Amino acid sequence: MKSTNRKIVQFIRDNWVIPADNNSLFAKEHSIDEKTVRRIKDDNDYQIALITIMRICEARNLKLYEFFKMVGV
Repeated sequence: MKSTNRKIVQFIRDNWVIPADNNSLFAKEHSIDEKTVRRIKDDNDYQIALITIMRICEARNLKLYEFFKMVGV
């Protein structure tokens, strides 16, 4: 389970957070707290919540199954 969580966090970090290059803007656009964005970006042990994934997917007009398929889990 931990490796699945890590895969999800790394996908979000590498594909969306780092390219956005602005934690505040990413947080605002995805209806999540900036502290959460910092954790995704910097905390190697961060356990991402399903509600956070859902908010990010909603902001990106993705269904959960589409997101998990992209991540490969």
